[in-house]
Amino acid sequence: MTTTRVAVPRKGRPLEAVLERLAARTGTTELADEIISTLRYEKDLTKGNQSADEDIYGRIADYSDIEDPTRPEFTLLRDDRDGMPRRVVFDSVTVPTDRGDVQLVGREEPFRALRTHEFALGFDSADLVLEEVVELQDDPLRTIDEINDRIDPLDTDVRVATGLGDTVYHTLLATPTVVDSQDRPLDREFVRNYAGELCISPRYERLIEAVIGTAALDDITFTYPENGQEEEAAIADTGFGVYLTVTGSTARDHDLELGDRLFPSETVLLENRSERTPVTEQVAELFTEPEATALQSL
Repeated sequence: MTTTRVAVPRKGRPLEAVLERLAARTGTTELADEIISTLRYEKDLTKGNQSADEDIYGRIADYSDIEDPTRPEFTLLRDDRDGMPRRVVFDSVTVPTDRGDVQLVGREEPFRALRTHEFALGFDSADLVLEEVVELQDDPLRTIDEINDRIDPLDTDVRVATGLGDTVYHTLLATPTVVDSQDRPLDREFVRNYAGELCISPRYERLIEAVIGTAALDDITFTYPENGQEEEAAIADTGFGVYLTVTGSTARDHDLELGDRLFPSETVLLENRSERTPVTEQVAELFTEPEATALQSL
């Protein structure tokens, strides 16, 4: 059967979401757990939270099987933190399915790999799509489903097919003093009536402009955490900001109040429509159709 190559992140929550979705539809839970646990262990080693008797080359040889494509392969990546430590990351694995073999291929920037037509299918964070290609408008972008309407067809053939539901949210956060400055909820209208500094992570500047809407930013100046400073701590110093939250517990530890969830940060299935074939459509359906339907076809 045909092998379909699918670009995936090399590590982190988005890769885990892809592995878990594929496992749920193919019964490869043990394989997914093996890859996820290996990468979490290696992350802990890099952070100094674990120790290992074997050196990094010995470990990567133990983890990888280059002769059997259905066994995972790993590779080394230089971390961009101080000292540029090496880290073991995912490289590839082939999973047999009723739609043909699906080869997950690790890429640093899967979305950009699709934009350059290296792949027909891939997974990446919705955040990167907003940072790269969506049109900025006065009206805020609120949902994953709205992304494709903001992509210029002359800019890229890549479109969002579906989200995987591994959702955390870009959320408005503010100190009680800032919240009390307006007699209304901490929402987009609050931002529209606010004038002053708004603290954000610098990598999310264009995303914040998209999800708040440019019309609300006329009297706002972006500020950013100092080098090494936690985002929540920087927002508490500024008084107002936007950052990713799940439960909001860390924000509350800094005496911040949670406002509106502006946009879901979620792993999304991407398709390069100019590379679409009947085979890639079937593989895409493996990830997009309801789980019960997918399992019935196995």
